[in-house]
This record gives sequence, structure tokens and C-alpha cells, in this order.
Amino acid sequence: MVTLEILAISMPISVLLGIALGTARVYGNVIIRGIASAIVITFRGFPVLVTLLLIFFGLSDFGIYVPPFWTAVIGFILCSGSYQSEYVRGAIRSIDIGQSLAARSIGMTKLQEVLYIILPQAVRRAFLGITNELIYLVQYSSLAFVVGVPEMFAVTKTFNSLYFRPVETFTTLAVVYLVMISVLVVFFRGIERRLAIPGIELTTK
Repeated sequence: MVTLEILAISMPISVLLGIALGTARVYGNVIIRGIASAIVITFRGFPVLVTLLLIFFGLSDFGIYVPPFWTAVIGFILCSGSYQSEYVRGAIRSIDIGQSLAARSIGMTKLQEVLYIILPQAVRRAFLGITNELIYLVQYSSLAFVVGVPEMFAVTKTFNSLYFRPVETFTTLAVVYLVMISVLVVFFRGIERRLAIPGIELTTK
């Protein structure tokens, strides 16, 4: 349940962060682009494990204590969102400039253009990359044990230390992760088919 709680919070927020960062790096002014780029470069450059340790132990040196659960959630959101932003940014760049010109010709503001014309198309194009990162996020969740979160991997280690049955315990853990990811894959394929535009985009059969 702890693993599911971490994923239920971090997945949707990381998607929103990825879209926001990707959009900011394309349409933001110099300051906004700089801040967004700094976030992306930093958290794409740090291993997830290092990010978790910095949040949990590093911030405590400044008198900021983040509970283990929220350390994991924040770390996963920052890392996954940074990677997802690259898919969104690439998707935005791939949209023909004629779309923007058409939006302006009918009197749309820049914000309306981005919200109603560019982002709906960009999210469709970036969807496979985003879902791939979300699947990775399920695997990243096993790293939460390093800051004391009692998620699936931590519990499995405890069982193994009690009963000394590594094959059975870790195989069971692997099967649980496999089932979780398989359910996500089926779910994402359903969304992909609903988002597809016949004759324009290919969907996963």
C-alpha cells in the first residue's frame, strides 16, 4: 500500500511538472527558461538515489526535515518530471509553425494558442515517452527504502532477513512489480487508442 500511495501521488504530479517544464523551456522568457532548464539539467543529471539522499539528509543541515515518505514522493516527482519535460519539449518543437500562425490569425492570445492548439497535440505526440517514464517510476519506487520508507522492497528485505529464503521472497517481489507494470501498460494502451486521431497517428495494437 505504501508503494501504491507513493505512485498515486508522484505519477500525476510528475506528468504536470513535465508538461509545465517543457512548455516553459519553449515559451517562457529568459528567466523562466533559465529556471526550467536548471531544474531539468540538475535532476536529469543526479541519479535518483542521490536526489533522495540530498533531500532527506542534505536539507536537514539547513533545519528542514522532510519525512521519508515525502522525500520519496518529491524526489520521484522531480526526477521523473524532468525526463518527461524533454519529451514534451521535443513534441512542442515538432508541431508545424503554421499551427501558431493560424491561431494568431483568428485572434487567439499566446496563452490560448498554447493551451488549446499546441499542448493538446504535443501531449499526444509525447504520450509514449511520458508513459515510458511512468513505468520507470514504478521501478524507481524500490529506491525509497534508502530513506526508511517501508515500501515493497524494504518489506521484502525484512522477510528475507527473517526467513533466509531469497529466491522465494525476491521472485515474489519481481512478480508483483511485473503485474503492476503490465496493468499500467494495458491502461496506457487504452488511453493511447482514445487519444489517437484516425489516419494521422498510429496506435499500439
